[in-house]
Amino acid sequence: MAAAQRAVRGLVKAQLLRRYKSARFQTIYGLTSQGAAWLADRGIEAQASVRRVSDMTNPEHLLWAQCLVLCAEQRGLQAMTERKLLEKLNEGAEPGAPMRGGLLMATATVRGKARRLWLRPDAVVLEADGLTAIEVDCSARGSQRAASLCAEVLSIGRSTALGAVLRRVVVFCRTPRIRHRVSATLAALKRELDVLSLEEGRCQLKTSTQPDEYEVWKAIDTPMGHGRSALRERVVGHVIVQDLPVWLPKYRADAQLQHSAAGWFGDNYLPWRRPVCDGTWAMPSSPLVRCSLSARSG
Repeated sequence: MAAAQRAVRGLVKAQLLRRYKSARFQTIYGLTSQGAAWLADRGIEAQASVRRVSDMTNPEHLLWAQCLVLCAEQRGLQAMTERKLLEKLNEGAEPGAPMRGGLLMATATVRGKARRLWLRPDAVVLEADGLTAIEVDCSARGSQRAASLCAEVLSIGRSTALGAVLRRVVVFCRTPRIRHRVSATLAALKRELDVLSLEEGRCQLKTSTQPDEYEVWKAIDTPMGHGRSALRERVVGHVIVQDLPVWLPKYRADAQLQHSAAGWFGDNYLPWRRPVCDGTWAMPSSPLVRCSLSARSG
């Protein structure tokens, strides 16, 4: 991490990046036109973002979504934010054609009324076994957002507009209070599902070995041979709730009052806490990250 911080300071000094402070005293970096030209000389297409960044007043939500996308990419995975997802879903669309509004359509129940909505996670990550939807909760969910989360959880196991099956929903919570609200929402959903009788498509949440982690089970009609079939319950995905690592930006390797580096790439935490059944994360590909890991272990 220290190596990455030194690299960013060097980019600012070389005027490839420009540093800003938000209204909440958050540090934001914008790519300058000189930085965009530097990338173009190396075959990487980019646009200067200084003007857009200077207008940001509270960019925390977007910054964390982008951070988690970068973490996934460092694990060797394809990832994109909500904005990039919508662009990908609608690229090549004919003029006047209806736009795709999200990963998939789902039904959410808000104040007793069912409504159809597009599911648009803050970020998505593609793996060999399917897609992970990431939600960044920097504020507590109201009834509508809570219903949207429940609809997203119930959609695990369905195919998305990208062609991949939704396998995981990961919710990052900025504060313990927000995490408590999310946990309460999932616990209430679990109680509702527990009383349903066995039928095709029935969904159930079962607690896992990790705190705030659920296995998602669905009843699937399975052929038994000789024209017969039977309902079998199978694990189709996971729901994971964890703290947003707000302590990591405060970490300084050379500071006297050191903040924790827990959750960095050497730990099973970013881009999310991986369930035991999914195996371990691949080591990051960036030499800066590898240098940071070596410094910590040394």
